[in-house]
Amino acid sequence: MSTATAQKKPQIFFPNLDGLRFFSFFVVFLFHSNKTIFSNLKGTQWYDLTNGLFQNGNLGVNFFFVLSGFLITYLLIKEKEFAGDINVGKFYVRRILRIWPLFYACIFLGFVVFPQIKIAMGGQPDEVANIWYYVLLANNFDFMHSWPVVPDALILSVLWSVAVEEQFYLSWPVLVRFIKLRLLPVLMVGIIIGTLIFRSFYTNNDEHDYGVRYFHTFAVIGDMAWGGLLAYGAVFSKRFMQFWEALPKRVIAGIYVMAFAILFFKKDILPPIPVVLVFERLIIAIVFGAIIMEQNYSKHSLFKMQSLKRISKLGVYTYGLYCLHFVGIIAAGVVFDKLHLDRRSPGISFAEMLLALALSLAISIASYHWFESWFLKWKDKFAVIVKGK
Repeated sequence: MSTATAQKKPQIFFPNLDGLRFFSFFVVFLFHSNKTIFSNLKGTQWYDLTNGLFQNGNLGVNFFFVLSGFLITYLLIKEKEFAGDINVGKFYVRRILRIWPLFYACIFLGFVVFPQIKIAMGGQPDEVANIWYYVLLANNFDFMHSWPVVPDALILSVLWSVAVEEQFYLSWPVLVRFIKLRLLPVLMVGIIIGTLIFRSFYTNNDEHDYGVRYFHTFAVIGDMAWGGLLAYGAVFSKRFMQFWEALPKRVIAGIYVMAFAILFFKKDILPPIPVVLVFERLIIAIVFGAIIMEQNYSKHSLFKMQSLKRISKLGVYTYGLYCLHFVGIIAAGVVFDKLHLDRRSPGISFAEMLLALALSLAISIASYHWFESWFLKWKDKFAVIVKGK
């Protein structure tokens, strides 16, 4: 009997991360609301306000990438320490059970259900997305090639980041398994440098280069490598951990000021000039990584996300919220059209956004409990390390 099976499975849980997940989703939701619901206010001061507040909400995806790199690397290292090896097959099964059911359900909704609904409502489908890219988990490249034209079924438009994460999950456990742990930081630094070099070839301020910088795996994988570096330091470096544990309140406050400044004033802080376009993603990853480390380990935090119990509870549904929130946004628009409400009114637009959020929450909670949980109940059977409480 192996050491891993002879012992009780260890538990790992970071109680402050669920709340961070929800806030990351929420800023993405506001970004997409600005592009859809609040676009009805274009030409007004209200749109100038919403656009100023929400135009950088897509940075929530950056946070998700850094967080994924941190969590997956941390768990893989701990598995290797505990079991003496990494069971790559079980890792793949766990990822499949968590990601694939909802991912492929969204593909079905986008390519099969949505066109039929659009026809029934008197519209004509005009889909630019290629289903085979989606089926093969390479849809970020399809999105990149069609950019700035987005899929007709908007539910498909958010799945590019899921594809990037799946590509990361495909390769990362193999690399961590076969590379000596002491050499892992060299690999991660190499990935970050490779990302910077790749981005340096696409620094024009045009749609093509933007599409490559934002959607190409090689242009964004550095986020996950940075998260992985933080995880490595958390496991192996006592001095690194002492730094985060002793972080003074004024430094912590500075981290959050930088994060909010980037979120609301990104173009002023990181102007779109070539050298900044190369490094901006790494700079943002460093700030977001600092928030993850501060929340997990600092003893002098201004607050801990776990204290926001309802927000943290909603973090459990973040994957569904991210994948399905366009269903809520579209449904809210249909409801307001059927009620013959003036969607060009600021008050009506904000009410529409609130309804879209409520519908997104309801749909994602239903998806989690009535669909995703059926697959999730099998995850622990393939786990070496399980989620604690």
